[in-house]
Amino acid sequence: MSSFSLALRDSSTMLRRNLLHARRYPSMTLNLLLTPVMLLLLFVYVFGDVMSAGIDGGGPDRAKYIAYIVPGLLLMTTGSTTIGTAVSVSTDMNEGIIARFRTMAIHRPSVLVGHVIGSVLQCVMSVALVGAVAVAIGFRSSGAGVLEWVAAFGLLVLFATALTWIAVGMGLSSPNAEAASNNAMPLILLPLLSSTFVPVHSMPGWFRPVAEYQPFTPAIETLRGLLLGGHIGHNGWLAVVWCVGLAVLGYFWSTAKFNSDAK
Repeated sequence: MSSFSLALRDSSTMLRRNLLHARRYPSMTLNLLLTPVMLLLLFVYVFGDVMSAGIDGGGPDRAKYIAYIVPGLLLMTTGSTTIGTAVSVSTDMNEGIIARFRTMAIHRPSVLVGHVIGSVLQCVMSVALVGAVAVAIGFRSSGAGVLEWVAAFGLLVLFATALTWIAVGMGLSSPNAEAASNNAMPLILLPLLSSTFVPVHSMPGWFRPVAEYQPFTPAIETLRGLLLGGHIGHNGWLAVVWCVGLAVLGYFWSTAKFNSDAK
């Protein structure tokens, strides 16, 4: 059997293992998933009229605010879901199963690859669930054709992959599961400091560059443009650069940490 076939086989086994863990212990995924759902319902039904009037300067229009907020919350869902990856990786490292894997004749990187692919699949399912809730309360995509939907899906997968590799690095660098959960909290906090809820131009001038050029805002504006037929501008390539950069950083950080712990 070739090395590629071994890597593929072992990665598939690790993926199946992580999906089984997620199915048997769904409480963390559900808890993390409830945050964007509750924020969606809170901002739409409690603040929707006021926020919509403030954004476009017109009268209250909850439907417009639903369209505005959903793209940001879809990406926030991705960030919150990957926190479970950091906790899962840290748990594996502390329970000794990784040491057991290292004594076996398996492809070493398959352990991390299984976590990453499993997390990305969970992110896609979580986004689909939040999207279904959004559609149920009135979200409708306008001006998006097949190409726009494919591009939006590709952006969500790319963003989930990038954040997952960062989360894996956080999990490997944490002494326990609780620390991993705390270290990964910026993946939930950063969307709160982006254009998820209000436009960047409405923020104070000193804070605007921070909100505009952090990873979430370009991705949110790109997704918003794809789903609603709006202007994307420079946000498209900024989002791709952030995703690729974070994925590469997370990959080398995670593999270096994983290999150094084996010594």
